[in-house]
Amino acid sequence: MKLSDIAKALNTSLDNASPTAEITGVAGIEQAGHGHLTFVSNPKYNAAAKTTKASAVIVSENFPAIPTGMLRSKNPYLAWAKAIELFYQPPGYAPGIHPTAVVHPKAKLGKNAHIGPYVVIDEDVVIGDNAVLLAHVVIYRGVTIGRNFFAHAHAVVREFCQLGDNVLLQNGVVVGCDGFGFAKDDQSHWHKIVQSGNVVIESNAELQANTCIDRASIGETRIGRGAKIDNMVHVGHSCSIGHDTLLCAQVGLAGTTDVGNNVILAGQVGVSGHVKIGDGAIAIAQSGIPQDVPAGAMVSGAPAIDHRLWLKCCAVYAKLPEIAKAVRKLSARE
Repeated sequence: MKLSDIAKALNTSLDNASPTAEITGVAGIEQAGHGHLTFVSNPKYNAAAKTTKASAVIVSENFPAIPTGMLRSKNPYLAWAKAIELFYQPPGYAPGIHPTAVVHPKAKLGKNAHIGPYVVIDEDVVIGDNAVLLAHVVIYRGVTIGRNFFAHAHAVVREFCQLGDNVLLQNGVVVGCDGFGFAKDDQSHWHKIVQSGNVVIESNAELQANTCIDRASIGETRIGRGAKIDNMVHVGHSCSIGHDTLLCAQVGLAGTTDVGNNVILAGQVGVSGHVKIGDGAIAIAQSGIPQDVPAGAMVSGAPAIDHRLWLKCCAVYAKLPEIAKAVRKLSARE
């Protein structure tokens, strides 16, 4: 593509480069060569932008001039994401049902469905138009799914769950597995609590590999519109996840956790049950959250506290042996 066409498609301004320059692909800033487009959004790579061999670099609007051509953008990272789309053609899947697939006669499939090898679709399932279900996907009875559903191999949607439009399930996702609920009887044995609820996943949500969303014991577990859930995340029974919230790898939510809109829980964050996390809150990686987090807060540590306070505590932590030694000396004097 010509650089001018790319600039137009990305809504960027072209600086220090010929509009007719040919771009043949995208690459990382350190691997890029002639004909490649790359980007800088992290200041860590500002110096690399001066020496890159790429033909053009996507940068912020106030990025200092460099010898290479620049596409200036209000949001370089988003522009880069869209640039990749210009050069990558994902695999296409023709409509049709593979001979090994099992589709119940009472299931209803929309137009242009691609049903791959060994897929199982049970009774009373309803799936909208343009669905793609790859090998070994299993959809239990009574499930309803909107348009443009895409399920990679070995994804499972359990009974009576509801999925909106444009939902993407990566490999090994399980939606609607039993919540972890048991009551101890008089003999100290665990009695299983029937998980009679379901899971509702709103439109434009994406669940990545091996994530599990537990069904509610009663009522529903809900994943909000546009939520993005990373690999190996566990969402417990009766949780509610707000719209456009990000749950990063290995996050674990105990039952009945209420997570607001536009929240970010970084990798391995753990949240106790019956906790409310307010809109726009951020929890740093490996935080342990035992109590409510107010809207807009940034927390760290276990138990999680204000992030700035946690940084001060970490700075003191390295000096604890010296502090303890000084305290012992003072105690000896007394």
